[in-house]
Amino acid sequence: MSNIPQLPACAFTPKPYAGPSPQEVLALRKEHLSPAIFHYYKTPIMIVQGHGQYLFDETGRRYLDGIGGIVTVSVGHCHPEVTRAANEQNETIVHTTTLYLNPHVALFAKELAAKMPGELKVCYFVNSGSEANDLAIMMARAATSNYDVLALRNGYHGGSPGAMALTSHHTWKFNVPHSFGVQHAVLPDLYRGQFAAGDADAGRKYALDIKNLIQFGTSGQIAAFIAETIQGVGGAVVMPDNYLREAYAHVRAAGGLCIADEVQSGFGRTGTHYWGFETQGVIPDIVTMAKGIGNGCPLAAVVTTRAIATAIANRIHFNTFGGNPVSCAQGRAVLRVIDHEGLQANSLARGAQLKAGFAELAKKHSLIGDIRGLGLMLGVELVKDRTTKEPASAECAAVFEKCRELGLLIGKGGLWGNTLRIKPPMCITAADGDFLIGVLDQALSSV
Repeated sequence: MSNIPQLPACAFTPKPYAGPSPQEVLALRKEHLSPAIFHYYKTPIMIVQGHGQYLFDETGRRYLDGIGGIVTVSVGHCHPEVTRAANEQNETIVHTTTLYLNPHVALFAKELAAKMPGELKVCYFVNSGSEANDLAIMMARAATSNYDVLALRNGYHGGSPGAMALTSHHTWKFNVPHSFGVQHAVLPDLYRGQFAAGDADAGRKYALDIKNLIQFGTSGQIAAFIAETIQGVGGAVVMPDNYLREAYAHVRAAGGLCIADEVQSGFGRTGTHYWGFETQGVIPDIVTMAKGIGNGCPLAAVVTTRAIATAIANRIHFNTFGGNPVSCAQGRAVLRVIDHEGLQANSLARGAQLKAGFAELAKKHSLIGDIRGLGLMLGVELVKDRTTKEPASAECAAVFEKCRELGLLIGKGGLWGNTLRIKPPMCITAADGDFLIGVLDQALSSV
């Protein structure tokens, strides 16, 4: 048993838990919550407390959070500065709406805009990534007076009816009327696509499909093109160099606006840059963000130029909870912590450590077909055969379960559910990275 990876030491002691058992909670969920709500693991675990990069179940067992609440916990669970900011605001005033002045929403907008390049200086706060993407598309259609929107295959942009239209996974789309005015271009996938890694011109070649789709699938004039800089649910697919630069040129030539979905890849997670789109050397017209912006609270934003934002000012558009004082206080604290604790630099260092470790594992485990991602937004795709690239979905599920058994919680994604999603809080340490690599080694060995 001595070769079982051990979690790094942690001085934190969770509070004793005295609530209902996991079995009782599961029974309550089945009786009173929608059957559409699913859970991870064959035997679901119950998480009752978090501290930094760690989670604790009702027995006090500690786990390394390798998925960060689906890439939402950016600076660590219950970070004291973030918690203090939220608590202080809760004790002052919880809700006002933007119909009244409140300092937090204005100051947060100023501080967030300072993180954006170019003329991206106008913010609109909402509650989720789906809302942000819905609003971005409405802005684009209003600003251009065009209707057609292009997105990417394998992309995920949310679960609302509008965002579901943008999403391109049949597993996330209900059999109802949807996707009016939305078409999906070929995914620039360097692992499974037509143009592979090593082709220095792959970005330009893939972007030609955008031009082709505009010419053959639209009137020639479009409202927008939306893309995740790194696909999240789709399995950490990274765009080839110059792809967005070329795609944006085709879109703008057709009168469209370029929207960067930074819901998962923003706020320093890529390591080299604060925003994922910066890794492609482009400046979008609209940026959507959520998840890590609030370290777990319901907060999201659309940031754009004043000219584009003005396009929706000729009608009433109002969001009851957008710009909530507590959420904005928490968002402001997150921005401070990312800077003061050097979490972008830590994402770069820990991401490099993990990718190097995964590359060593690939020499030992033929299940590993591809390792990809930037910073702490990583994916490990598992295949039955490296030549045919047949997805190893069942094996991925088994590795996923074994990781949980050994104390590591991660995600999985991709159309076939064969990609391990590794996106922990940005505060993980080198010792955590060693543990994660060791657990993955054992989990792969067990399959």
